[in-house]
Amino acid sequence: MLHPVVLSGGSGTRLWPLSRQNQPKQFLALIGDRSLYQETVLRASRLPGAAAPVTVCSDEHRFMVGEQLQAVGLANGGILLEPAARNTAPAIALAAWHLASRDPDALMLVLPADHLIEDEAAFREAVTHAVGLADAGWLVTFGIRPDYPETGYGYILRGDPLDAAGFAVRRFVEKPDAATAETYVADGGYSWNSGMFLFRAARYLEELERHAPVMADAARRAYADARVDLDFMRIDADAFAASPADSIDYAVMEKTTHAAVVPVSCGWSDIGSWSALWSVAERDSDGNRYEGDVISIDTTGSLVRASERRMIATLGVDDLVIIDTADATLVARKDRVQDVKRIVEQLEAAGRQEHLFHRRVLRPWGSYDSIGVGVRFQVKKIVVKPGASLSLQEHAHRAEHWIVVSGVAEVTCDDRVFVLRENESTYIPLGSVHRLRNLGTVPVELIEVQSGGYLGEDDIVRHEDVYGRT
Repeated sequence: MLHPVVLSGGSGTRLWPLSRQNQPKQFLALIGDRSLYQETVLRASRLPGAAAPVTVCSDEHRFMVGEQLQAVGLANGGILLEPAARNTAPAIALAAWHLASRDPDALMLVLPADHLIEDEAAFREAVTHAVGLADAGWLVTFGIRPDYPETGYGYILRGDPLDAAGFAVRRFVEKPDAATAETYVADGGYSWNSGMFLFRAARYLEELERHAPVMADAARRAYADARVDLDFMRIDADAFAASPADSIDYAVMEKTTHAAVVPVSCGWSDIGSWSALWSVAERDSDGNRYEGDVISIDTTGSLVRASERRMIATLGVDDLVIIDTADATLVARKDRVQDVKRIVEQLEAAGRQEHLFHRRVLRPWGSYDSIGVGVRFQVKKIVVKPGASLSLQEHAHRAEHWIVVSGVAEVTCDDRVFVLRENESTYIPLGSVHRLRNLGTVPVELIEVQSGGYLGEDDIVRHEDVYGRT
């Protein structure tokens, strides 16, 4: 059976300020109404004989993965929680152990969560061809036929043909300079390295053991000591920490004698920058892509994305990227957006939060939006989903006032349990053990006013939590 394995560990720093550590680009709706992750799992689900997708992600994104799968009506084939980032080779090994323990003949279709594929029929045909090679023991990668001399991708040089569509890999090459990239495109034998793979789980584990035995042993022990937590599988952190951090290309594909490539033209993009998004998005006659409330005069070749909170106006500009969010705005030349990660590095060095969180933060029970901050106070809008509950908790440094603006909330405060309806409020004293629960069928919206000497999110002690966060 064909098992899609979706790798969802990236942080998408080049798409800041929309992509943040707590909500990276794969979970954003950048083109259309669904996220890149949702498009990836849906595309995989439509392949002949495909099983439910396996997802490898970080602990902080686990509920986002579960909710996005539910939103598109797909079953969960396993959500494996990486305890630390170790690059693609160990992550794929975890998924391989997960599948091989259930199906000795499992075929793994490894897909990054954040790629765009516009020609699904061509992709499906390439996968069908690759299945035959994988059944014969080859480790297959998909090479994208290059449209232009791109310097941001690695390349694959084809060797001898193996069948009507596949070739042995002669060599993998690093990201080239512009002149070298031009020679690769002119040669005709090179493809872009897509980072998508197809092989039997058991064959990958064999090759990993042969070429990276320390990594193979760490992944084996980490999966063997994993534990189930709700709908997730928590990989053992100590065992996984012993694994070297390396990509599948370096650890296996460049060393094995059984690497094959299936070239394909399928409208592929890794959406690695704002300029890449502009290039694949629908644009007007002046080459502009507008999203949200935008007024534009004498503007060409630009990508402008307004937030829900304000309008953006442009006048007499060319080739710009303007991305507005609730707490940060990016203005950059389109040819400089590869350097956006330098802004993220500066934010991190300065100890700021704008690269980590949006102002509106998603939680498994709903969301909160910090709408006002001052000395010794903070105001939040909190939305609690129907049937959801915050943890039973207490704070050491702050008190809280809750005002319900819609819905009906059940409140626990120490030994009292009572109901708050629209336009009613309550006070949660410092140190009180408290909880808010939505027992209704519509979201509860409330305004929370915090006051105290320290208002950080880490001032919380959880006594009970349905999401396993105690």
